[in-house]
Amino acid sequence: MRRIQLSGRERAVLKAIGFAEAVPGSAVAEHTNMPPDDLTDVFNALLAAGYIESKPYREQVSNEEMLTTEFEVNPSYVHELRESMKRSWV
Repeated sequence: MRRIQLSGRERAVLKAIGFAEAVPGSAVAEHTNMPPDDLTDVFNALLAAGYIESKPYREQVSNEEMLTTEFEVNPSYVHELRESMKRSWV
């Protein structure tokens, strides 16, 4: 199993998204209190790495699209991401 290294901002976004269902970007923005530009950068980094997916599908999101787009954790990485999050909470 590959060991995933996440930044603090990436952990905060993944924690806001959760592992159960898709969450709109506006809810993630409200939960994390991150500036829109920073949040968009984190979403784009996680999308590029394949750790999250967007509905509707996008390879990158803009600040305007970010608020209405839904995001969910890629099922292929759920176990690795949970392990990475668990290590960060210890």
